[in-house]
Amino acid sequence: TVAASIESKLKQQLQPTHLEVWNESHRHNVPENSETHFKVIVVSHQFEKSPLIKRHRTINNILKEELEEGPVHALSIVAKTPSQWKTLEENNVQIDPSPNCRGGDGSLPPKSTKS
Repeated sequence: TVAASIESKLKQQLQPTHLEVWNESHRHNVPENSETHFKVIVVSHQFEKSPLIKRHRTINNILKEELEEGPVHALSIVAKTPSQWKTLEENNVQIDPSPNCRGGDGSLPPKSTKS
C-alpha cells in the first residue's frame, strides 16, 4: 500500500522515535479505498536544530516519488523533535485530523470577480 511505503521510507531515512501515517483520503472527494491524502506525524532527533520548513522539505524529498509520480495528492506534515513531542504529550495536546474536503474537485461555485 501507499501508506506502508510512506511508513517504510520515513522509518528508514529518519529513524523516528514516533511515527504515524494517517490515510485521510476518506475525508475527500475520491473513490472508496483511495490512498491520495495523508497526514504524517514524525518525531525524530534528526529534526534537532532544523527549522520547520527544513523538516517539511526533508519529508517531501523522502516522499518525492509518491508526491510527484505516485498517487499522493496531499500531504499534511507534523514534524517534531522528541522534546517537542514530549511537551505535547505532557500537555495532552492531540493532533487533529485534517479538515474535510471543501470541494477542491471543482464543485464549488466560481469566486465572483468585481470589475
